[in-house]
Amino acid sequence: MLRRQALRKWRKPLIVFTPKSMLRNPDACSPIEEFVTHSFLPVVPDREASEASRILVCSGKIGHELEAERRKRKDTSTAIVYLDQIYPFPETELQKELGRHSEAREIVWVQEEPANMGAMFYVMPRLRRVASNRPVFSVKRSASPSPATGSAKAHEMEQKTLITLAFTSTGGTARQT
Repeated sequence: MLRRQALRKWRKPLIVFTPKSMLRNPDACSPIEEFVTHSFLPVVPDREASEASRILVCSGKIGHELEAERRKRKDTSTAIVYLDQIYPFPETELQKELGRHSEAREIVWVQEEPANMGAMFYVMPRLRRVASNRPVFSVKRSASPSPATGSAKAHEMEQKTLITLAFTSTGGTARQT
């Protein structure tokens, strides 16, 4: 991403949102070879699931948590696709990745932000257009005036509920309890 930004002929501000918890996370690191042999991927394909019946589409840290849960569940039927660029929307790249999983019955947008925050309202109509006739659902926290609960225990419980819903429901909301 930084390399692409530096090599462009035109200059535009680069805005990157990243949680501090991912700074030293081994799952968020790339081997040095990828910096010289590959280019920026606006859509990061799932390299583990080949015959997916469900596709989880997400952006950011939640994807790493979804991958950890998939490993824990030994789930081979769920693909996890990262949108590493939301605007401009990478329609062609996403369509290609969804096409690789043509047997998938449903596509689920997963975000850890509340329903009234995050990228959901921007992504969902575009995702539905790219998905053609496959159903597209969303899993997110309940709408809230605050992005966080203020309680570590409540947040942990909400996060577990959110991740469970991503693997089990046909779209929904991780309700605050």
